[in-house]
Amino acid sequence: MASAWERKRQNSDVEKPVAFLPRLLANVSPKSNIDSQVVHGVLLLVDISGFTALTEKFIQRSSTDRGADELAQILNSYLCDILEEMLIFGGDILKFAGDAVLVLWRTRAQELAKTIRLVLQCSQQIQKKYGTRDTRVGQKLRLKIGISAGFMDFMIFGDRRWRYFVICGQALNEVREAEGLANAGEVILSATSWELCEQHRLGTEHVAGKGAVKVTDMDEMSSSERQDALHKLLQRPRSHHFVGEGAMGPALLLPNDPNSDAVLRQFIPEAALRKLDDSVPLDFFPELRPVTSLFIRLHLCADVSKRDLYVLLCNASTMMLDIISPHKGKIHKVTLFDKGCTFLCVFGLPGEKQPYESLLALQSAIQIFNSCSRVLRKIQAVSIAVTSGTVFCGVIGHPVRHEYTVIGQKVNLAARMMMHYPGLVSCDARTYAASRLPPYFFKELPEQKMKGISNPGSVYQYLGINEEIVFGMGLTKTSSEYRSLLGRDKEIELFCRCLKAYGESGQRHILAFEGTTVSGKSRLLAELAYLGQAAGHRVVAVELLETNVRNPFSAIRILMDRALDLQDCESCSAREHVLQTKLRGTIEESSYSLLNGLFLVGFPDSDTVCEMHETQRKTETRSTWTKVLEKVVGGEFGIFIIDNAHFIDPASWSIMSSVFQNASLFMVISLAPGYTGTESFFRAIADNTTSQNITCVHLDELKPSAVVQKVCQDLGVVSIPRELVRFLIQRSSGIPYHCEELLRCLCRNNVLLLHSQKWGEKAEDNWESLIASALKDSSLAATSSSSAGKDGRVCVIRADMNLENTVLPTTLKEIALAQLDRIESLEQTALKFAAVIGPVFTTQLLSHILPAGIRHNMNCLLNRLVHNNILKWLKKPEVPQDAQDATKGPATAPQAESGVERPSRSQTMALPSDVLAFCVPLLREAAYELWPERQRVALHRKCAAFLEQHAHKCESCSQGDFVAFHRFTVTGTQGRGSSQDSADKGDSRSWEALVLAGEQMTRDRTQAFLEGDFGRTGGKHKGACSCECKAIVEVVLVPLVRHYKAMGDTARAFYYLLECVAAYLHVSNSYMALMKLNEAEVLRKSAEKKAIARFEDATFFSLKGEVCCQWGRMKLSEKMTREALRLLKRQFPRTSVGAFVKSKVEKFLGAAYVPKRASSLPEEARRKRQAWLLRQSCCLSLLEHLCSQEGTSSARRFSRLAARMKANTDRAAHSYQAGDFCHA
Repeated sequence: MASAWERKRQNSDVEKPVAFLPRLLANVSPKSNIDSQVVHGVLLLVDISGFTALTEKFIQRSSTDRGADELAQILNSYLCDILEEMLIFGGDILKFAGDAVLVLWRTRAQELAKTIRLVLQCSQQIQKKYGTRDTRVGQKLRLKIGISAGFMDFMIFGDRRWRYFVICGQALNEVREAEGLANAGEVILSATSWELCEQHRLGTEHVAGKGAVKVTDMDEMSSSERQDALHKLLQRPRSHHFVGEGAMGPALLLPNDPNSDAVLRQFIPEAALRKLDDSVPLDFFPELRPVTSLFIRLHLCADVSKRDLYVLLCNASTMMLDIISPHKGKIHKVTLFDKGCTFLCVFGLPGEKQPYESLLALQSAIQIFNSCSRVLRKIQAVSIAVTSGTVFCGVIGHPVRHEYTVIGQKVNLAARMMMHYPGLVSCDARTYAASRLPPYFFKELPEQKMKGISNPGSVYQYLGINEEIVFGMGLTKTSSEYRSLLGRDKEIELFCRCLKAYGESGQRHILAFEGTTVSGKSRLLAELAYLGQAAGHRVVAVELLETNVRNPFSAIRILMDRALDLQDCESCSAREHVLQTKLRGTIEESSYSLLNGLFLVGFPDSDTVCEMHETQRKTETRSTWTKVLEKVVGGEFGIFIIDNAHFIDPASWSIMSSVFQNASLFMVISLAPGYTGTESFFRAIADNTTSQNITCVHLDELKPSAVVQKVCQDLGVVSIPRELVRFLIQRSSGIPYHCEELLRCLCRNNVLLLHSQKWGEKAEDNWESLIASALKDSSLAATSSSSAGKDGRVCVIRADMNLENTVLPTTLKEIALAQLDRIESLEQTALKFAAVIGPVFTTQLLSHILPAGIRHNMNCLLNRLVHNNILKWLKKPEVPQDAQDATKGPATAPQAESGVERPSRSQTMALPSDVLAFCVPLLREAAYELWPERQRVALHRKCAAFLEQHAHKCESCSQGDFVAFHRFTVTGTQGRGSSQDSADKGDSRSWEALVLAGEQMTRDRTQAFLEGDFGRTGGKHKGACSCECKAIVEVVLVPLVRHYKAMGDTARAFYYLLECVAAYLHVSNSYMALMKLNEAEVLRKSAEKKAIARFEDATFFSLKGEVCCQWGRMKLSEKMTREALRLLKRQFPRTSVGAFVKSKVEKFLGAAYVPKRASSLPEEARRKRQAWLLRQSCCLSLLEHLCSQEGTSSARRFSRLAARMKANTDRAAHSYQAGDFCHA
């Protein structure tokens, strides 16, 4: 069923900027200079009661991530219906605030009475038609409506970048109070609007102790009265009539002046503007994104005037923008209620994701808190709450008037925390953990009961960074906190060699390890610190944070603090004593007071220092600090290790760079690319005449063998499943942190099982033991002899779990999104569509699912994505010799192995093939998880419609179903592909592209295991088939299972799982056939009763029998095959007597067989009967083989019976096949 939004899109200006703005902004232009104006009118505030409780129910039912998606769908559908009534009645939707909407009917003062009556009729109609809405989780939604009237102030503020507007005044306060007095289903008139309205036309009840009234009844306006009231509204809409179910014209008519257009665009969020400018359809705006939300409340003084308020809003917004804009933060909403002004700032909106987002948000929050408290006048207090989590980012409202907004439980939580923890900066547990700041930056707050929030978790006060905190910073993890380091032998050997030279001859050296923020630098430096201590050296190890960059001299303070052991001093006098002892002879007694600011001590100023003027004092202070640093790093205090040296602040670096060039020291540092500090370090090396004493090492990704060893070590097992290794290697790309996070996520979600297993113990002969045995045989050990023939704990994947369905951990999703948001909006949109298809995709399929507006730019977008190393073109692995360019020579070995070609800039418009692949799997998964469920399901449906045209054997294998005539046994399957969305069945180019993609996916599945040092790999995979079916199963059948699972179509998913199993058996890959059968087993158990057809069940057991036979489980194979025959209504006897009787019957049937007139049946019926007969024949053939293997007389009797039954079955099947020739 179409949503309310879809039903009302016709004739609307959806996908245009006008729909994002209220009509009240019509007079805003560069020449108007409107800062504040008085507006007369009627305000209506509608609030959805039960929304917060609904949020909690969705979180409990669908997890935090998916709950935001379902919540937004319900809210948007409900709001769309409500807003349509308001638009019909001439309302101007001013603001959306979560589950509340503020609407204005602007009119002249003398028309207020009639306008109030118009608004009341609108309210009564809304309550009558939409007052209650049921939801699928059992939570009822109801409406509360408050109405006020009179004059109000309309204010516009901001800066040259972005502008905002608010309504303030008595009317706003009264409408808020009226809504608060209303119960669900009620309409409340404020005291002022009651005085101004036509009271004799209303039935009311007074609200106890208030001047407001509840409206119980009213005389409805006639059609002519309503039209007259509408025509007297100021800035009324162009049309008030609906065409069918289509919406009226735009809420706001933009002027023709391009300058005015530019001004009005300043009111629209940049994330929405970017998509509008790229012509992204509005249906594809929504995303489920992890963001960080800041709710900021300025508590206003009681005597604040209108002018004071305007100045305060201007100063506050400019101040906040200056603080958050460098970190891509945005002011998303500004509201004014109850003597308070609230700002909602959001970090991580589409196109704006940054690494360390939670940390940047916390730093911005404390800066805003301090700046507002110090600078702004007429405020009593500042309250800020910071939360992190997945929210819905998209359009909410009606096609005529909507807003780009964020919705989710974490946004609600931030709003509640702001109210319940006033006068400080608070944050939730997720922000606390994501910031990765030491605990001393925070203080845990007492638990508060918050409305609608059942389990808020721990709440912390963020203290920010101050001098005392900086003084105690710098501690880094020791090696004992980690397990032994793997895969860094070369780096450790280099360190030991340099350390030995330093110890023997005092040879100075600086080792710099460069790698991404998650490449394991900290882990490596902790190991090196441990080795340095073990060698008898004193190690001064410090870890810098991003906060240090913004605090002058913090890095030099931490380094000298650790070297001089000042962190252990509990008092100022103790620090002074240590400094006097250790710096004796380094600086003069008269200069000790110059250390006060650096070490937080209180040496009295000497006469010499007192006589210095300011410039001289700064110069002398810098000289004194330099002398102390030279003393510290001169070798007396040990070797130095600085983690995250790219966070050295510029002031510290200006002193440290010159000292490092001359001092005799041994230092190890870590750097991350892309930071100013890293660039400064490399510039210093280039200018340094002693750069031969500086070694820079880039940290490469871990090899697959090291990943296996690391996982076995972390889990404490001797072997892990092959599927787990492939999953981790492909998604982590060898990055230690990624591997750890993925593994932690799997363990947290109970995907992995650890158990002890003794070598040689006899397993039961059942299906579960076969799966366990196959996984054990294919498992990979940490070393070549770790698991072979030894007892110990092993890791297995839960039978009902599929690693491919694992949701990306939030930490990795944020890293991936930060990379995605560096590309243009339209490219990112194309990438999101490609992500639905899979890690490898064809341009034909991508073109099939792309919107028409983007499809014509597809090739250009794909080439830009290839140029940015997001995607890569694939080429055919083998090229005929006569087709090669003789001047270029043969392909190199790496090219031949990878089958990948990355075009140069000059080749960007030449498409090497019709197949592309994602360079980094994490980017695909992050892009895929941005889709809300409704859009995601629609795209999976389109992908499935395209792929089903190719779901058959290759031309050399007769092009039929892998399970013979399978599609004719399931209702509606044989007609698939005839719809308008279908691809051309005879498109050979599309088939060739799919084959190439399938070959690449096959290589990807095995590429991780090419190293020969993993131990045995096991598995029964002959790989004898070399036809194109091997590729088709990977790129068509397996994805079809995934698409139908995502659509929730269990029967179709099961159908294609059976096709997968038959296809893998066809290409002699019994291991993958077994794995797909196990997946089918899980799906079958979870399916509703009768969801799986009888023939499907029979085929399932038949294929089980074939796979068991190939794995040498003959008894189990016979059991499965007999069950398949029972379901196929061709029972096979179990006793000798039964076999004797059955044999006589079959012999008689064979002798008396008369061909049936199969040609008289329609094709569908003939094919369906053929499918049953051929499946019976397969089962009987297998039984004949199994019984013949036993060698007993009884078994031989059963074998002969199976052969006779098969002959009769084949004869019947042949008659149906002959019917085809009659029709031909």
